[in-house]
Formats: sequence, C-alpha cells, structure tokens
Amino acid sequence: QVQLVESGGGLVQPGGSLRLSCAASGFPFSRYWMYWFRQAPGKGLEWVSGIAIGGAIADYADSVKGRFTIFRDNANNILYLQMDSVKSEDTAVYYCAKPKKVWGRPEPIERAEFDGWGQGTQVTVSS
Repeated sequence: QVQLVESGGGLVQPGGSLRLSCAASGFPFSRYWMYWFRQAPGKGLEWVSGIAIGGAIADYADSVKGRFTIFRDNANNILYLQMDSVKSEDTAVYYCAKPKKVWGRPEPIERAEFDGWGQGTQVTVSS
C-alpha cells in the first residue's frame, strides 16, 4: 500500500532554513509527479509545490516562490522541500502527497486529485 512518511520538521528562526523529506513506498515513485501541501492551525489545506517525474519542472505557490525549492531522489524514492528565508506564516504541518494520475501532470491541483498522503511534519517558525 501507499506509504508517505515526512520528516525534518522542527523549530526554526525567521530567516533560517529547514529541509523536509518524504520517504515513499508501496507505489512506483518514478511514475508520479509529487507534491507538498501545508496546513496552518485552524486553516485550510494549502498547496505549496509540485515536481515532475524527472524533476525538470517544478511549480510553486506565490507565497513560497523564490524561497522554497522542491526536488526528488528517484533512486531512493525520496521527495524533498528545501525551505530558505522562512517566515512566521510558513508555520504549519507539511504533507507530501501522491496524485491519482499516473505519468502525467494532474490538473487541477486540488485535494480530489490526490489519493496518497503522509502523516505530516510540523514546522514552527519563531524567534
């Protein structure tokens, strides 16, 4: 079965950096685009970033563009999110997600298009 396990979250100061990891198993990782979402306390789920199968194409929400970098290690089935210049509004539980669509780019990027989710990892940005 599909399993996605996030790690790397923690407390970080504003302006600092953090790298999140998502270990994937139970499905052919290299046949899927992969995504990061986040949810702040009391807020709805927000799409953060997505990456193509080969890693050549990456998409970012405007709120994180220029600060976050998504990349993947297909040999080891790991999805990453490098977070730089973090802000207080980045505080949230971060989830990696697998789309239903095989091989292709899912459109639109909405919850209904995804069928695999990790348990989440907490990121807290605070002084």
